[in-house]
Amino acid sequence: MKRKKRTEILIQDGGALAKELAETVMQNYEYREITAPHYGLTMIKMRETAKKSLFYLGEVLVTEAKVEVNQSIGIGIVIGMKEELAKYLAIIDAAYRAELPEIATWQKRLETTAERIYQHKLKEQAEILKTKVNFETMEV
Repeated sequence: MKRKKRTEILIQDGGALAKELAETVMQNYEYREITAPHYGLTMIKMRETAKKSLFYLGEVLVTEAKVEVNQSIGIGIVIGMKEELAKYLAIIDAAYRAELPEIATWQKRLETTAERIYQHKLKEQAEILKTKVNFETMEV
């Protein structure tokens, strides 16, 4: 699983799985905070659909953290003021970069969580679509 997809799953899950996975690393390995979780601003880049050109929509507040595990550096960045989640993401990223044995068991858990998130989104979408009005079938 690619880093982007893994991070999306861990963030969309609300941080519960990220905390659990990071704590297994924290219990079994020495880790060092290179950069403690801190706030920053980053520019949001968007693509204008008609001309296909890039432009900056604005800035968003992010929380960043950088951690070292087994001589491998991990980075965690999350939108908003979520210091613990940024730290957990950094630890998990470092664990993947260090290729720790624990990551072999994480793949299945990430896939299960991704499926649960997907099913929840489908359920929400179905609830919203129940209220959709079809103007073509309305008689005026």
